[in-house]
Parts: sequence; structure tokens; C-alpha cells
Amino acid sequence: MYMNYITTTQLRTKSSELVETLKKGGSVSLIHRSKVVAEIRPKNEPKPLTKFDIKKLQKLAEKLNLPKTSYKEREKRYRNHLTEKYGKGLS
Repeated sequence: MYMNYITTTQLRTKSSELVETLKKGGSVSLIHRSKVVAEIRPKNEPKPLTKFDIKKLQKLAEKLNLPKTSYKEREKRYRNHLTEKYGKGLS
């Protein structure tokens, strides 16, 4: 059976019923002091990628047309970023 509403005090005791309702796609109104204050809906999670196509990734990288950087340059930029974010004591 789907829950139509839940009070703030019932959140602790009926959390398993709330989770089951959300898993089935139902939404629940949250009531506090006889007023509806919110609606709890299930999160729409994106489907995980089933296949990873490296050629498609390479084509996307070519379209971005980013400059080539060496490992030394990447390390230098990373160190500068850490210094700006956390200060000199980290490096």
C-alpha cells in the first residue's frame, strides 16, 4: 500500500514504509503541525552507461581542440592550483 502522507514524527518509525513507497515510484506529502510543508519524491537516477566506446571519446576530444600539455606542464599547473587553494605550506 502506498503512503499518501507522513508526519515529521513518523519519519523515524515509518522510514522503511517511506522507502518502499519511494522505490515503487510514489510520492509522499510531509506534514508538520497539520500543514503540508513538502513533497517527497523519488530521485530520477540516470541509467548507468552500459558500454564505453573509446573511439567516441577520442572524437569528442578532437572536437574540443584542447592544447597538448606535457606531464611537466600538468604538474606545474596542478601545484599552482594547490598553492592558490591551500597556501604555500602544502607544496
